[in-house]
Amino acid sequence: MAALIWSERAISDIENIYDYITHDSPMYARLTSESIVESVERLQSFPESGRHLPEFSQLPYKEVIIGNYRVIYKHDSGTNEVKIITVVHGSRLLTKVILSE
Repeated sequence: MAALIWSERAISDIENIYDYITHDSPMYARLTSESIVESVERLQSFPESGRHLPEFSQLPYKEVIIGNYRVIYKHDSGTNEVKIITVVHGSRLLTKVILSE
């Protein structure tokens, strides 16, 4: 089972998503943020289950889509760690700047 490591940026992304949605619906904000966190936990058992980033297929990053959000991660098979890099809304343009660790 792979170790799941959340970057500070990814944690901040989840907090920002929660804060943004809570203005309209605190309940939906909680459900959305919990759904993202719970869905990512499957990467512990299936770290290669995501798809390569279409924009940067040459880079070692993968993503899982959860609702309107893209969870970008990197699996290090040597250490068997899955590092969650960032969580972005699907409508945002993904750039290499966003992927900087």
